Amino acid sequence: MSRNAEIIALLLADAVALFLANWLFQVARFRWGLFTEPVFEMAVVWTPIVLLTGFWLVLFFFAGLYRERYAASRFDELVSLMKVVTVGILVLFFLLFIDALDAESARINLLFYWATVFVLVAAGRIGVRSVQKALILRGYGVHKALIVGWSEQVQQLYDDVARYPAAGLRVVGAIRMRRDGTVPVPAGGDGAPLDLAGGPGDTDVLARQALETEVQSIEALPRLIDELGVQDVLIALGSEDRGPLMEVLRLCDGKPVSLKLVPDFYTVIGGMARTEHIYGLPLIEVMPEPMPAWEESAKRLIDLSVSFLVLTLGLPLWITLGVLVRLTSPGPAIYRQVRVGRHGRPFTMYKFRTMHQNAEADTGPVWAREDDPRYTPLGRWLRRTRLDEIPQFWNVLKGDMSLVGPRPERPYFVEKLAREIPLYNRRHRVKPGITGWAQVKWKYDESLEDVRQKVKFDLFYIENMSLRMDFKILFRTVVTALRGEGQ
Repeated sequence: MSRNAEIIALLLADAVALFLANWLFQVARFRWGLFTEPVFEMAVVWTPIVLLTGFWLVLFFFAGLYRERYAASRFDELVSLMKVVTVGILVLFFLLFIDALDAESARINLLFYWATVFVLVAAGRIGVRSVQKALILRGYGVHKALIVGWSEQVQQLYDDVARYPAAGLRVVGAIRMRRDGTVPVPAGGDGAPLDLAGGPGDTDVLARQALETEVQSIEALPRLIDELGVQDVLIALGSEDRGPLMEVLRLCDGKPVSLKLVPDFYTVIGGMARTEHIYGLPLIEVMPEPMPAWEESAKRLIDLSVSFLVLTLGLPLWITLGVLVRLTSPGPAIYRQVRVGRHGRPFTMYKFRTMHQNAEADTGPVWAREDDPRYTPLGRWLRRTRLDEIPQFWNVLKGDMSLVGPRPERPYFVEKLAREIPLYNRRHRVKPGITGWAQVKWKYDESLEDVRQKVKFDLFYIENMSLRMDFKILFRTVVTALRGEGQ
């Protein structure tokens, strides 16, 4: 089952279950008279049923119940559902029922409504997960995994994965490292090619591709991830291999993959990991999502709301600025440039043009600097007030960017900086932003040392992401813009 199919199935199952739960609660309360005197002539009122169904779906979304839970425990999902339903019932009680029911009636009504919502939604979700598990066991919708580790440990981890098909992992290749740093073509103990396709006669094109690729060093890991469509990287290293682990983490930074270790390596990574068992397969997930689900959902809602308001309410001013840019210097009003976004995906970023047209024709890509002669007079003012960033609110609406996050960089500089600065690509774990912690704490990039300082601030932000921190950054950005202290 694909990710899109999983979300659609869950939404449909939840919507039907919630609609039935709200209908059943209304009928039981007023027509059957379970809690009050029955009203036999009462017609079912559909409007509150639809509104309450929508309330629950929104609450589930903010609580992260539609986040990917690939091959996760159904019991753990039910525990999460129980917590969310309990919170939702309390919210509805204080909003709707606190003045309408006496204490005894309130307890009975709430208990019945809680049980109805939980049981019906749980039944629907168990049905969806059971179908998903059955498909996984038949080889549909499995995650492609790549094993990285010392030559003698790769086979052991592969055997462990093969013993737990319900975990939904299909090994499509392996990088078998030698202690001298080279990476030989994977082979079994008898010298024959290691069969990572699942069984005798079960040939797998992707697995063969991985095994036959001429790889000389661990630096090939990012390329293999892209070529094979890998979703999980399984790391088979020993407890003494701190250096190789950090190299794997560096190479996977910014890639849309989940990193999992064998459990005995937990002491090396400390608080960067959480332990999980996927249908009996013990693994440790490295660098999980940096924000709780409800904060991530709220952050996206704030992005959409603020961007829409800024673009619509200020539209006359933005049109005026665009006209002024065109009138004061030749060239387009909106400058388009390819930047690197989340998981290293390129996107087109928009800005009001602040420099003369073809400003880098003679120099190639270079950083802007204070009193840069390439600025137009209007562009210098736009830069100082940060109004040149306004078109990026369209990027936020599209989902390429967020209001707050590390600033996106051009592919040319990303490739260069990733070689110069350790962990630089870790910035790509989250969406880039119009503003960020580095922007309010440091000046514009003028040298490699400026970038090094900003990376420190960006990594601090990623490890401490929260709505509170976002609001703090937005407040400082507004103050900076009003004072005209930007460059």
